[in-house]
Amino acid sequence: MPDPGLSSLPSGPAAAPARPPLPGPPSAPFGSAGSAPVEAPPAPAVPAAPVTDADLAPVPPESALERVLRGPSGLGTATLSLARRAEPPVPPAPLPAPPVPAAAPAGEAPAAPGTPIPGLYHHPVAEPDPARVAEVSRRIKEWAVDEVQAVPAEWEDQFDGFSVGRYMVACHPDAPTVDHLMAATRLMVAENAVDDVYCEDHGGSPVGLGSRLLLAHTALDHLHTTDEYAPAWRESLESDAPRRAYRSAMDYFCRLATPSQADRFRHDMARLHMGYLAEAAWAETDHVPEVWEYLAMRQFNNFRPCPTITDTVGGYELPADLHAQPAMQRVIALAGNATTIVNDLYSYTKELDSPGKHLNLPVVLAEREGLSAKEGYLKAVEVHNDLMHAFEAEAAALAATCPAPVVLRFLRGVAVWVDGNHYWHQTNTYRYSLPDFW
Repeated sequence: MPDPGLSSLPSGPAAAPARPPLPGPPSAPFGSAGSAPVEAPPAPAVPAAPVTDADLAPVPPESALERVLRGPSGLGTATLSLARRAEPPVPPAPLPAPPVPAAAPAGEAPAAPGTPIPGLYHHPVAEPDPARVAEVSRRIKEWAVDEVQAVPAEWEDQFDGFSVGRYMVACHPDAPTVDHLMAATRLMVAENAVDDVYCEDHGGSPVGLGSRLLLAHTALDHLHTTDEYAPAWRESLESDAPRRAYRSAMDYFCRLATPSQADRFRHDMARLHMGYLAEAAWAETDHVPEVWEYLAMRQFNNFRPCPTITDTVGGYELPADLHAQPAMQRVIALAGNATTIVNDLYSYTKELDSPGKHLNLPVVLAEREGLSAKEGYLKAVEVHNDLMHAFEAEAAALAATCPAPVVLRFLRGVAVWVDGNHYWHQTNTYRYSLPDFW
């Protein structure tokens, strides 16, 4: 595990007040916190339940604001769940103070408190349910290694260090079953396989990337062609690890998602692939974009596909007309942008230590605005904080103008995903360490 080397950092970095955690995910049938997981038969697929008039009925605006920004009991729980839960909910666990790392599931890097970036605006979260983390970690490695052969033996230590089980459980505490969590986890692993193998760490290259992404995208958005050529396309879906992972993850996701939710995800993945192509074009020409151009690229090459499926993973559906509202689209975009800058900041030293020139917001700020490396990094923290404040303000405004319970639950789900994403970056000291700027 890399040594973060953070002994000189302040002991009390600035953070936003904690949002009270949502009720924790049910522990049965995977054991109580701290106990060994117990094998359970796979739960049947539970499609998102239809939205009723009651779900769309308004609630008082003041209550809406509180629910989105402070998360009172009820939001994101069984009382608003639009799908039948497989297990009864349990009361929320209090936030540990100081945080105590959860026991590491077998094969996964141990959780560590990590050090938040000083001055970074964020909300602490409760430790994810260790029983669920263990079960998701076991299932996802089985899928990645054996079912789709996306992780060869020489990459297994990196896969374990990614701690994707802890990541997804932290981001989706209201998932009604482990099957729902697995839908998000497979997609996360598949997206990283495409990024690593096609774009970056494991043989990726900007040369020819458009063709590879287009063909991989047909695993998500199927080719409709003639009987003569369809077999060759189907065979191509098994031709490399990224396509196998995309095909399988999307098949599992569609068992839980409505057609509208599945199409929404495909759209967001097309956005992601367009962002990959912009970054690749700059790499081919050795171009450092203007700051605003970089932020435009990062609005597409970002985490948006992950929080946008929060309703599918939660077992309900935000109707398409509500999801498509410009105000909702702005909230989702701001959440994706803020969480992606978190990645730029926590992965900064990792990228500097890797071969080649990696564009991230601190690097672009330093080069385009004539700043030192430290000044560029600290300004990137300010940009992140501005995006976070805008996200929370826009979410609160939308909750006040459209206070339907299903809208409030979705907004809360996105906010929880934002918090869980920061938690994972902060605690993943296997992958990340902070620069010595403080």
